[in-house]
Amino acid sequence: MSLQSTLRGTGVALVTPFDASGAIDFNALERIINFVIEGGVQYVVTLGTTGETPTLSKEEKKDIAVFTFEKVNNRVPVVVGAGGNNTAEVIKEIHFLPCDKAAAILSASPYYNKPSQEGLFQHYKAIAAEAPAPILLYNVPGRTGRNLSGSTTIRLANEVKNIGGIKEASGDMAQCMQILRDKPDGFLVVSGDDALVLPQIACGMEGVISVAANAFPRQFTSMVNACLAGNFADAKKLNDKLIEGYELLFAENNPAGVKAAMNILGLLENSVRLPVVPLSMDLHKKMEKYIAALA
Repeated sequence: MSLQSTLRGTGVALVTPFDASGAIDFNALERIINFVIEGGVQYVVTLGTTGETPTLSKEEKKDIAVFTFEKVNNRVPVVVGAGGNNTAEVIKEIHFLPCDKAAAILSASPYYNKPSQEGLFQHYKAIAAEAPAPILLYNVPGRTGRNLSGSTTIRLANEVKNIGGIKEASGDMAQCMQILRDKPDGFLVVSGDDALVLPQIACGMEGVISVAANAFPRQFTSMVNACLAGNFADAKKLNDKLIEGYELLFAENNPAGVKAAMNILGLLENSVRLPVVPLSMDLHKKMEKYIAALA
C-alpha cells in the first residue's frame, strides 16, 4: 500500500507538552491527540521537529511514541519522526523507536554538516535499507542549511525502494513543481509550509504535515479538504482567515507560537525547553485577539 493512500490530507506534527517543571505532560498530550483527531486531521506525526525533538532524551522519545500509538488507538495512521546528521545514529534510533508500527518514518535531512547532494542520497539510502516502514523524506533547508534538490529527490524516489514520499518545505515553488512533474507514480508529495498549502495542492501536492493543525485543526483541515476536492474558492475563504494565524505562529519561533495558541485554548501549559523561549507578551496578546476572532 502506497503512502498516497494512507497519508493524503492533513497530518499534524504534534507538539510535546511540558509541565511547569519541564517534564513531559502526558495528560496534555492525550488531550491534544484527541483534539486534533476530533478536529478532522487524517494522521498524526509524533517526534517531528515541532515536538522539540532536539531537546528530548532517547528515552523520552520512546515514551512519547509508545504513548501516542496507545492513545491514537488506530483511529488514524501514525508517522514517527527520526532524523539527524549522524546516519548511523539515525539507524539506531529507528530500531530503538516503535517504527514497525508506523505508517511511515519522517526523516529530516542532515543539519549543520551540509553534505553534498551525493551525501544526502547515500544518507537516505542507508536509512531506507534499515527501516521497517517507508521513509518520508523531509526537506527543510531553512533549518538544516542544505536543500535536498529536486533532482536528488527524484533520484531517491526512483532508485531507493523504501522511500515513499517527501515533506517538501523549501518554500521554492519551482522546485516543488519540478518534483511533482517528475516523480514516479505512487510517490507522495506533501507540503511542509502551512502558508503555501493552497497553491501547492493546486500544483498537485496531496496534503500537508502541519503545525497550525495543532491549534486550529477544524479550520485548517476544512481548508485542506476543500483544496483536495478542487473547491479552491471555498478554500481561499477559509485560508484568508488563517493567514494572520500563520504569521503569528511563526513570527518568533516554532513551536513557541503554536504552544502559545494552544495555551490560550486551554490545551497545555505555555512551557518550552531552552534554547526556545515562550512567545513574547506582545505577540501573545495578538494571538489571544486572533483566536477570539477566529472562534
